[in-house]
Amino acid sequence: MSANADPAARPRLELYGGRWTALIPALVLIAVMCLLSFAERAAVPAFWVGGFAALVVGLALARNRTTFAETVVRGMSDRTGAVVIVAFIFAGIFGTIMKAAGLVDGLLWLGLQTGLTGAAFTVLTFLLACIFGAGTGTSVGTVLAMVPVLYPAGVFLGADPTMLALALIAGGAFGDNLAPVSDTTITSAYTQDAEMGDVVRTRLPLALVAAAAAAVVFAFTGGGGTVQDSPLNGESSPVGLLQVIPFAIVIVLALRKQHIIVSLTWGIVGAIVIGLLTGGLAPGDIFSLPPDRDTSTGLIQDGIAGVTGVVMLVLLIMALAQVLAESGLMAAVLERLQKSAARGVRSAELTIIAITILFTIPLGANAPAILLVGPTIGRPLGEKYSLSAARRANLLDCSACTMFYMLPWHNAVIVWFATTVATASEFGIEAPEITAAFLNPYAWALLVVIVVSAITGWNRSYQRTPEQTPAA
Repeated sequence: MSANADPAARPRLELYGGRWTALIPALVLIAVMCLLSFAERAAVPAFWVGGFAALVVGLALARNRTTFAETVVRGMSDRTGAVVIVAFIFAGIFGTIMKAAGLVDGLLWLGLQTGLTGAAFTVLTFLLACIFGAGTGTSVGTVLAMVPVLYPAGVFLGADPTMLALALIAGGAFGDNLAPVSDTTITSAYTQDAEMGDVVRTRLPLALVAAAAAAVVFAFTGGGGTVQDSPLNGESSPVGLLQVIPFAIVIVLALRKQHIIVSLTWGIVGAIVIGLLTGGLAPGDIFSLPPDRDTSTGLIQDGIAGVTGVVMLVLLIMALAQVLAESGLMAAVLERLQKSAARGVRSAELTIIAITILFTIPLGANAPAILLVGPTIGRPLGEKYSLSAARRANLLDCSACTMFYMLPWHNAVIVWFATTVATASEFGIEAPEITAAFLNPYAWALLVVIVVSAITGWNRSYQRTPEQTPAA
């Protein structure tokens, strides 16, 4: 029997002070996240402390400690969290192998061989960052991989430094928003029990409209600099562009409704085979006996290690979400929303958008916000108005990728700023202020797109009922 089976047979989780006291542990987690974020020390492993502290506080508030402990275990063993964790592991391996096999070099070669300068290069940089972000599913990885090469190249080719830097984080945001291997895409899809192919297919128009609007902004504002001699050594290669093929494999399989694990597995195999055939990878890069006990065995280990922090945070957040649910708090919140803010499908969608954004503002990571809002508010509120699983996932993900990429205490913005400053210092060029992130065109465009979509009903889809299913 599942750990979450037969909820009616469980004793209700009772806390001193009533069900609203269940907010206190969640506020402890948020407070620790905010403290680390405002101090510019935000990192996923650092957030573990907040999650552990929240559970300790919750245990102290519980009338029955055993019931609280069992609630925590049910949350950590929940199927939604398990699917998210497994998907994270495979996505981590895939992204690590893609980068090591030369995708960055291939994209750099494409950018430098076009001969574009000024605003045109800024637009190209945005498009390349979008491709890389969509291929690897990580905005932070996009920034870390592409800023050191494309930022100085663009400045030397006459691009505006601020808009060029924004093009890189905006492309990362696009990838985080759309990629089937992104933590937010995985989290939003599986908290709503949505098919990954449906999610990617229906989210694509939303993301592309926002990206097109951002590209127009970059086209008008991305130039104005002076073309000058570049000290870049030009050691890029077109061979790395072949790594786009495994990315396409993952997308096609996901769109054909293959399980994300199946899609990622074939993508990983494809990336390894192409990397070995082109010389981008050596067999020892994939796996080899390490020289010392505590060193890496290769890219597979590195890929899993790269998502360990997120996996641990998912477990802690799923435990807190279970506490919120079994205390009766989320049911009370949902009831109030249904009576007041959510008076129809349009209102329900706007409510989901607003609450998701509200949760992302104080947090240093956006996937945790989706984990908190998705199962407890997004899913039941959306189901009340028969919104499809993919639509609910899109509302959550698009909302979580707006303000998150504008505010200076968020981890992606901090990494973007630090990497840009370090690169600018190395090449003796200008760097933007961290507050420039507030001008992120893709984040603003996506916010407008998802709100307009909720108001007008564009891209909205509903669950199919037996009565709606056409006869064979």
